Amino acid sequence: MTQQEYNGIMVIAEQKDGKVHPVAFELLGKARKLVEKKPQGVMGLVLGPETLDAKNLIEGGADRVFHVTSEIFNLPDELIYKENILPIIREIKPAIVLIGATTFGRSLAPRIAAALDTGLTADCTDLQIDDDGKLVQIRPAFTENILAHIKTKTYPQMATIRYREFSRPDLDPERKGEIILREPSVTSQNRVEILEEVTRQKTNIAEAEIVVAGGRGLKNAPDFITLQELADLLGGTVGATRDVVDAGFISKAHQVGYSGHRVKPLLYIACGISGAPQHKAGMKESETIIAINTDPSAPIFSIADIGIVGDWAEVIPRLLEKLKQ
Repeated sequence: MTQQEYNGIMVIAEQKDGKVHPVAFELLGKARKLVEKKPQGVMGLVLGPETLDAKNLIEGGADRVFHVTSEIFNLPDELIYKENILPIIREIKPAIVLIGATTFGRSLAPRIAAALDTGLTADCTDLQIDDDGKLVQIRPAFTENILAHIKTKTYPQMATIRYREFSRPDLDPERKGEIILREPSVTSQNRVEILEEVTRQKTNIAEAEIVVAGGRGLKNAPDFITLQELADLLGGTVGATRDVVDAGFISKAHQVGYSGHRVKPLLYIACGISGAPQHKAGMKESETIIAINTDPSAPIFSIADIGIVGDWAEVIPRLLEKLKQ
């Protein structure tokens, strides 16, 4: 099919227990900016129970929302999701399909792309529309040393985008749009059964307003006790670089960076972190960055609002003492 047969941007919204994942609203906000360059509609597609409030997607920026209603979508079965998404994409023919790069989204998106015989760019950090109306999918490459600009020849043009990469728009309760209810086209499922939900970590670092993070300047796991004390005092969460996670000092739930979590806190305190590109990619959007490092030439200082040349093991205890006073 030709480019002219495809039109509009479709955001596939992930949900759990009838609640839409916040990344969907970030993608809707970005989609609204993209259509300023090439006027076209913004659509939402969500699969979930009837109790799910699809109107929130209208309030977040969608002109139309396709809501496939069934309790079967409470199970994270990518194959059932794929089989119910494909007929709608084939019918509506969106030019662009965006999916959040969550654990589930990363598994679902390539299945859809393969079935549609189209391309997929994963983990994008930005999206643009060129002068020809094509989607420019931007993602880091070669450990963040370059930004690759990718265009897809086939349609729809598909991309996954990591959570907290774009700003979340304010919901507008007055915004008007159309909600289109659909029955599921495929309902048989016996591949997935939830026996028990086990929460291994209570950490949700992506939502933290304050992050106190440690890197290779920390020598062992007990060093993180000091950072945890500061994080608790500030009402924040402990973060870490990949190397200390790989060393077993702290769990991966705390990892910040391109291969970990993206964070955008009000305050990010980097302790003993040199500032490798992979780590900076996950925290450079923080509102205020305080860096503590013994090396005055450490790359982290290039993005820090406040830089302290010194040993974190001396600076943090003194800061704790002052805060406790």
